[in-house]
Amino acid sequence: MGVHEDRVTQFRRLHDAGCFVMPNPWDVGSARLLERLGFSALATTSAGAAWSWGVPDAHLTRDQALEHLRQVAGAVSVPVNADFEGGYAVDPEGVAANVTLATGTGVAGLSIEDSSGDPTRPLLDLDLAVERVAAARQAIDASGTGVVLTARSEGFVCGAPDIDETVRRLRAYADAGADCLYAPGVQDPAHVSAVVAAVAPKPVNLLIGSPFTTVAEAARLGVRRISVGGSLARTAWDGFVAAAREIAEQGSFSRFEGLTDVDGLLRDR
Repeated sequence: MGVHEDRVTQFRRLHDAGCFVMPNPWDVGSARLLERLGFSALATTSAGAAWSWGVPDAHLTRDQALEHLRQVAGAVSVPVNADFEGGYAVDPEGVAANVTLATGTGVAGLSIEDSSGDPTRPLLDLDLAVERVAAARQAIDASGTGVVLTARSEGFVCGAPDIDETVRRLRAYADAGADCLYAPGVQDPAHVSAVVAAVAPKPVNLLIGSPFTTVAEAARLGVRRISVGGSLARTAWDGFVAAAREIAEQGSFSRFEGLTDVDGLLRDR
């Protein structure tokens, strides 16, 4: 079994039972550190990656995103799930072509979103969204990689927070071939339970980007996988900005005291 096949197999096994946390590094260094801390899988973050390039979320090109996936997946020995945004295309054919490229980067999974980018109609029409998931499924199957396909419904993070519509869409995406279902922004325990029940026995990913719950509580609700999106990257940026502002505005350096020994954490053991 090759390295990529082995990681895909590992990733699929993680989805079989229990609940695991899949934190989101934004570059090679943060990925290696998270692996050292013992996490069994990682996921990229489109926001964190974009910020490292000095641009807002959703502003990386497809080729930049693919190179980022290659770098992160190649830097660690654990499975990596790709935040592949909307597949960098609207039409199903374009999604399929780009998903095929993503399966060649070494990732063990990838996600496809249904947001439109239009604030007046935040979500793509359901029929089109389903066709896109089906196209991604077909592309993965044709690649022979077995990469795990996650379908995301973005209503709760793009201005259309309707749990009934979210459930309807996730069911349709499960039927179209998604291996895992994900509704970022859902936080109410009743909503989480509704999503889990709607797509069972397929696994559900829960985004925890604020301290609204715990791993134990998410597991109790039936969540199989937890990610944190851009929150770890935002935490790092928060410390950086606070320290830089203190220097710029006060001429002092108090935030340089008691810093983490990053070298020690990354040094070969």
